Amino acid sequence: MEVFFDNTLYKGSKASWSSTIENPKLFKELELFISNNKKEYIICFYTYDLKNNIENLTSTNKDDVIFPDIHCFVPEEIHSNYSFEKEKKSSQKILFQSTVSKKEYLENVLKIQEHIQKGDFYEANYCYQWISKVDNLNSKLIFENLMDLTNPPYGFYADLQKHYVISASPELFIKKRGNKLYSSPIKGTQKRDLDPLKDQILKNQLKESLKDQAENNMIVDLVRNDLSKIATKGSVKVEELREVYTFKNIHQMISTISCEVSENESISNILKATFPMGSMTGAPKIKVMELMEEYEVSKRGLYSGSFGIIHPNGDFDFNVIIRTLIYNKANHLLSFHVGGAITIGSNPNLEYQETLIKAEALFKACQ
Repeated sequence: MEVFFDNTLYKGSKASWSSTIENPKLFKELELFISNNKKEYIICFYTYDLKNNIENLTSTNKDDVIFPDIHCFVPEEIHSNYSFEKEKKSSQKILFQSTVSKKEYLENVLKIQEHIQKGDFYEANYCYQWISKVDNLNSKLIFENLMDLTNPPYGFYADLQKHYVISASPELFIKKRGNKLYSSPIKGTQKRDLDPLKDQILKNQLKESLKDQAENNMIVDLVRNDLSKIATKGSVKVEELREVYTFKNIHQMISTISCEVSENESISNILKATFPMGSMTGAPKIKVMELMEEYEVSKRGLYSGSFGIIHPNGDFDFNVIIRTLIYNKANHLLSFHVGGAITIGSNPNLEYQETLIKAEALFKACQ
């Protein structure tokens, strides 16, 4: 078992804990595991279905990935400034099939907009899955390819007992520094161009896009509301609003919201207040999560969930699991999800094209 994140290799496991969402003592057991391993680094994976333990929700869609609902472990070895070993190039070409046709996707976007028109919600994150059967996956080579293509701030590689996870996530769900929390939702995506002038035009188009500004504003309001449930009075603050950041492969519109919390605030209470992240649900959260179960045909699983590390001093970093390949070692299924925010102003064809922009680096990394 090993995890590579932020130039550090976490290897082996001297203590671990997993749970299903049906466990009524899930959060008590999580806090006990954290308490029993104070002064240690703790690696955590939370699937999207953790929402079902926080709210009165269910998930019955097909699950081919079969990742534990929540899984934490304490590594035996930690190697800082680790150089990820280079893998030999492979002739393996991996082709993906979508579980939802373009026609079905476009029809569903229109149905989702009907819900918005009726007032059921005002923004929804709608996702779908790409899958491929692959024997003898060269997971490290794909990770190297993906890092070369994207260079994301929250990407990671995990070789676990039953899965590989290969992530190029650019998004921060939540981090803690001292008594302060930060969340940086992404809403707004634009492709890049090799021509610097054309690339700047594309970046400006994203910055000036009223649709993307509206999407981002909605999620900022949602995150402010989530953080206010646990924040000390008057401490919720928008640190940065709708800034456009340039990554190696795409431009993204990002905002950052912060708050202060009491020194003894538990990770469980923070998760209950903020999970799942608003950028992967929409607003209002519960109604959107209920209805997306009807339109999505596969369980999101680890996608829309979070990977992170709790530090010995109690600080932590948790990302949003997007732009992420997941491989089930038993059934040899390699898959990933993509999605985007649907609003009343969304153009279904443009929304579909945006999902392909997000998927492009994942396709390329597997070639």
